[in-house]
Amino acid sequence: MEPQPRYVWMAELLRRPILSGELAPGDRLPSRSRLARAYDVSEQVSRHALRLLVNEGLVEARPGAGYFVRTPPDVHRFPRTDRFSGAGVGPLHTSEYDVATERASGGLARRLVLQEGAAVFRTRTVGTAEGEPVAVHTAWEPTALTRGTLRSPVDAPEAGVLERLAGVGVGVDRVVEEVGVRPLRAPEAASLRLPPGRPMLVVERTHYSQGRPVETSDLVGSVDQCRLVYRLGLTRPRWRRP
Repeated sequence: MEPQPRYVWMAELLRRPILSGELAPGDRLPSRSRLARAYDVSEQVSRHALRLLVNEGLVEARPGAGYFVRTPPDVHRFPRTDRFSGAGVGPLHTSEYDVATERASGGLARRLVLQEGAAVFRTRTVGTAEGEPVAVHTAWEPTALTRGTLRSPVDAPEAGVLERLAGVGVGVDRVVEEVGVRPLRAPEAASLRLPPGRPMLVVERTHYSQGRPVETSDLVGSVDQCRLVYRLGLTRPRWRRP
């Protein structure tokens, strides 16, 4: 087995009192030079060790002040199996709701199986907690489904997608989700007040009717604040007498 790098060893020694609660949120860690002397390593090793803990979200670096144990962020849990198939920002508060008409292209056109340039309704919703944006939900659906009715996202903003589409005779019978991490894009970054490019948790959800995609959406949130909750029903195995 290859020897463990010194900075990984040192990070583990610093990690233990943080995870155990011996060091509380807000506590200041010793400086890089003091850590180097205490653990008999170079400052480069102590710098890498602290950087590792920063990347793990356990420590924050404050310019000019040093390194501090990070206060754990509030975690928000998003139920993914509710009967309404609600893909919005609940349980967060809705602080922004915007509907516009766009032209589908590239990946969006493929997700909805539309021709390039087909018109779609784009709905963007921002979810907040204590006034701070946490997640943004962007949904797209072909305008041909509900335009000219009272069931479009423009005319029925409070209705869920299942209810709206059912009102025009489109019954959703399947939902598919893909969960992953990707860089934050510019429109989402503006809504979340974060710099573009930051890794974010993304849930791609698509609603189908008789094999045809009728709506697709992205739920984008911070990887350290958002959790997805899935409740899965299981079929009990039949007991047989031996």
